[in-house]
Amino acid sequence: MGAVAVSVAAIVGLGAIVWIRFAASDHAYSLATVPASEVAIVPGAQVYTNGQPSPYLAARLDLGRQLLEAGKVKALLLTGDNGRATYDEPTAMRDYLIRKGVPANKIALDYAGFSTYESCARANKIFGVKHAIVVTQDFSLPRTIALCRDAGIDATGIADDTQPHNGVYQKCWLRDQLAATKAVYEIVVDPTPTFLGREETTVRDAINAH
Repeated sequence: MGAVAVSVAAIVGLGAIVWIRFAASDHAYSLATVPASEVAIVPGAQVYTNGQPSPYLAARLDLGRQLLEAGKVKALLLTGDNGRATYDEPTAMRDYLIRKGVPANKIALDYAGFSTYESCARANKIFGVKHAIVVTQDFSLPRTIALCRDAGIDATGIADDTQPHNGVYQKCWLRDQLAATKAVYEIVVDPTPTFLGREETTVRDAINAH
């Protein structure tokens, strides 16, 4: 029975990976080739206790900044975890970009992006995002594109591939492949995000800001 269970799990996992990659196919680009869109969605990642973004998150933010500077997008939506008072990804992300010269009025924040699925769902349902470029690491780009497109966003994506391909990278790659099964579940079931609420205009305000 144990061998059967392992075989079934492997088939399900592999099927999920194939599904996610198919759903995201033809929507991944480079910084130079990605078509212009209204906004870039930058999902959160680890922030250190001193408030500094981890290298993975900093790399995503730098790509978002480059999209804005190149005129590929008109605003940035930074979405991450602020589920407890002592941990605040979106504010750390905004502060990092402002230090890099990004105008504060071109940034919108989502404090309830507790997962990639929730970030995509809330971007559409709460912030009214219909067209976006998603920015993340190379190993998670297919899953992020697939989830945002399923959420009703005409999403393309660009990926950072600058981080060292060492043990940390390999762990993140493996974890993201396992997360494909969860992503397929979310696409099929469409669970309600942890927090919804009234619609916000902050993304539209950032797009229109001068």
